Amino acid sequence: MNLAVKLMQKFKDRDTQNKLKVYQDKAELIRKRNLEAWDDGQLQAESLRLQKEARSGTPLDELLVDAYALVCEAAKRKLGLQPYNVQIMAAIALHERLLIEQHTGEGKTLSAVMPAYLNALTGKGVHVLTFNDYLAKRDAEWMGPIYRFLGLTVNSVQAGMSLSEKREAYAKDITYVTAKEAGFDYLRDTIALSEADTVHRPFHYVIVDEADSLLLDEARVPLVISGDSASSRSDGFRFAEVARQLKQAEHYDFDEFQRNVYLNEAGAAKAESLLGCGNLYDSHNSHLLTSLNCALHAESLLKKDVDYIVRDGKIELIEEYTGRVAENRYLPDGLQAALTAKEGLYSVAGGKILGTITIQHFISLYPQICGMTATAHASAMDFEDIYALQVVQIPPNRPNIRIDHPHRIYTHKEAKLKALVQEITSVHRSGRPILIGTSSVEESAMLAEALAAAGVPCHVLNAKNDAEEADIITKAGETGAVTVSTNMAGRGVDIRLGGGDPAQAEAVAKLGGLYVIGTHVNESVRIDDQLRGRSGRQGDPGASVFYVSLEDELLLRFGIHTAVRVPRQDEALEEPVLSSKITSIQRIVMGQNFDIHKELNCYSDMVEDQRRILYAERLRILTGEQPLRPAEQRVRLFYIDEFWADHLAYVSYLREGIHLESLASRNPIDEFHAQITEAYEQIPSKINSAAEKMLERLGGSNDPAEWEKFGLKSPASTRTYIISDQYLQNKRSSWTAATVMAYWIRKILRPVLKLSNY
Repeated sequence: MNLAVKLMQKFKDRDTQNKLKVYQDKAELIRKRNLEAWDDGQLQAESLRLQKEARSGTPLDELLVDAYALVCEAAKRKLGLQPYNVQIMAAIALHERLLIEQHTGEGKTLSAVMPAYLNALTGKGVHVLTFNDYLAKRDAEWMGPIYRFLGLTVNSVQAGMSLSEKREAYAKDITYVTAKEAGFDYLRDTIALSEADTVHRPFHYVIVDEADSLLLDEARVPLVISGDSASSRSDGFRFAEVARQLKQAEHYDFDEFQRNVYLNEAGAAKAESLLGCGNLYDSHNSHLLTSLNCALHAESLLKKDVDYIVRDGKIELIEEYTGRVAENRYLPDGLQAALTAKEGLYSVAGGKILGTITIQHFISLYPQICGMTATAHASAMDFEDIYALQVVQIPPNRPNIRIDHPHRIYTHKEAKLKALVQEITSVHRSGRPILIGTSSVEESAMLAEALAAAGVPCHVLNAKNDAEEADIITKAGETGAVTVSTNMAGRGVDIRLGGGDPAQAEAVAKLGGLYVIGTHVNESVRIDDQLRGRSGRQGDPGASVFYVSLEDELLLRFGIHTAVRVPRQDEALEEPVLSSKITSIQRIVMGQNFDIHKELNCYSDMVEDQRRILYAERLRILTGEQPLRPAEQRVRLFYIDEFWADHLAYVSYLREGIHLESLASRNPIDEFHAQITEAYEQIPSKINSAAEKMLERLGGSNDPAEWEKFGLKSPASTRTYIISDQYLQNKRSSWTAATVMAYWIRKILRPVLKLSNY
C-alpha cells in the first residue's frame, strides 16, 4: 500500500513540475512583451481592444498573454509594483481554475488582479471573496488604480451598505466582498418580491482568498435569513439546573473523542426524577430529551473562554480555527438557548427561518471557481473530492530560510509551561521578537500571567481585546516584542520585521528574525502551518517550534499518554517517534473531520437541490419569464416563500431527531431523504391551492396597496446570521451502543416491572 501511495505521489509531483514549467515559460513570454515604450493612451486602447475581443467570443486563453502583460505594466505605472515571475505563474494557474498555494508575503493580492482583469473583460463580472470587510475595502482601493487605468470598474461591498449601494457595487466589473456578505445578499435576493429589490447579477467567475478557510473550515457553516427576532423567556434555566446536578461517569459519559455526551442509565433516572416527566425516552417526551441533551452539551462540552466568551451581557462564540469572535454567529436554536441559560442570560429567539445556504453551496453557484491560500497542500485530496479543485504549489520568489524545529514534547502541562517561560525569557533577553500561539483565551491569559511573574512584558491578543489587533500586530515584529495570541495571529496577518522600519528590520534579521512558538498542535496541520507562516516572510530569516505535552487535549483524546509509558519529568522527551505519532494523530483527525463533512453533506445536499429547483421557478416568475398578471406574480412568489420556510422548519425538526431512526435499525440518512422528499413533493400543490384562494379573495386586483392589505408583502424586518454547525457534527454519534441498549432495556422493562423511575 505504501508503495502505491509513493508511486501516486511521484506521479503527481512530476505532473506539478510539468505544469510549473509551462507556467514559467508563459510567464517569460509575458515578461518579454515589454510595454514600457507604450504611452498611457496606447495601453488603454489595447485594453479596449481586448474587451471587444472577449465580448465578441474570443476565448480568454488566447488573450491571456496580452492581458497579463498589460496588467504588469499598469501595476508598475500606477502602484510602483513589478510582479515577480512566480506571481504571474500563480495568476496563470488561477485563470485555469486551480487552487494555488502561495507562501505568506508572496503577493497573492497582486497575483489575483491578472485573472480578475482577464475574466472581467467579458462584462459578466468577477467576485474576489476576501477574509473580512477590511480586506475587501483595502484590496479594492489598493488595486483599484490598475483596473480603472485599464478601463474597468471596481468596488467593494461592505456590511451595512444600502440596497442601491450594493447593487451598484455588484454591477462593477470586479467586486471585492466577503463570502458571508455575498451569501447574505444572495439570500435576500431569494425572498425579494420585485426584481428591483435584488442586488446580484448572474454569477460568473470567483477568486476565493484564504481558500482553505472558506472552502473547508467554514464550508459547512449555514448562512441564515429569518424574520425579526424577539426575546425568549424559555425554560432553558430549568434544564441548565438539571444538567448541573448530573455528574460525569456517574450520570453521563463522553464518546471516545469527547465530541458527544450522552446519559447513562443512572443519569436518565436522575433526570426523570428531577423533571418529573416519567419515561424520558417515550415519544411524547422527545422535546424534553432534546432540551436536556442541549443543556448537558452546553454544560459539559462548551467551555467559557475557550469556545465562547461573555461580553456586555451576551454570548459571543469563538471561531475554532481563527481564535476570533465569530461575529453574528449562533449555535442552533436549542443549543444557543441552553448556552445562554447556562450563563444565566436570556436567549434571543431566532425568528422564522426564511432561507438558508451553506458557504460551500453558495460558492458552488459560481460556474468558475479558483482560490489561493498559504496552506492547501495538506488538504489537497479534500479540495479535489468536494470541489474538483486541483492544488498547485507555487514556488516562493525567494527561498524560505525559516528554521522549523522539531516539536518539544513534555510528559505534563506544568513541565511544558515551565519550559515555555524559560525559553521565552531567554530569547527575549536577546531582543528577538517572539510570537506565541495559544489554544484559547483562557490559555493566553494564563501564559501572560506566568510571563509577567518572570519579568517578561508582553502584549496579549485574543477575542476579548480584538479591537486592539491592528496596533498589536504592527508592533509584533519590533525588537524585544513578545506577543501572546490565540489563532487570531495565524491567518491573514502580516508581521513585518522591525515593525516596517528598515534599520530595525535589519537588526531583527541579525537576531534570527521572528521566533514563532506554538503552545499546542492543532487538529489540522494547516492551522499549525498558518502560525509558522507568520515567520520567514519573503525570504526573511525566522524560526518556529511547537511545545506539546502528553496531557494536551488532542493527545489525551487519542490515549497517547497511556501508549507512551515514561516517568513524569520536567525535561523534554527524547523520543523522535513521538513527533511522528503526533503527526499521525493530526492526519487521523483531519480524515475524521473530512468524513464528518461528507456525512453532513448527505443531509444538506438534497435540501440544497430542492432549493435550487424551487428557486429556479421563483426566478422565472420574478423576472417575467413566466407571463403572469401582476397580482398572480405577487401571490405565487409570496406562497413559494411561505411554504419553503415551512419546509425548512420541518427539515430542521427532522434533523434534530433523525438519529433516533438508528434505534429502529433504519439508516438515518436514507430515512431523512425519504421524509423530506415526500414533504417537498407536496409543496407545488400547496402553493397552487393557496394561490387560487388568495386570487379569488383579491378579485384579480393589481393594486399593490390591496395586496399589502391581505398581507402579501415582504417581512417587516429580517436579520441575517450564521449557525455554527458544531453541534450538528457532534450529534452524529450521540447514540452509542450503550445508549441504544439502555433505550431498549428501559422501553421493554418499564411496563413489565411497573417501575415509575427505573
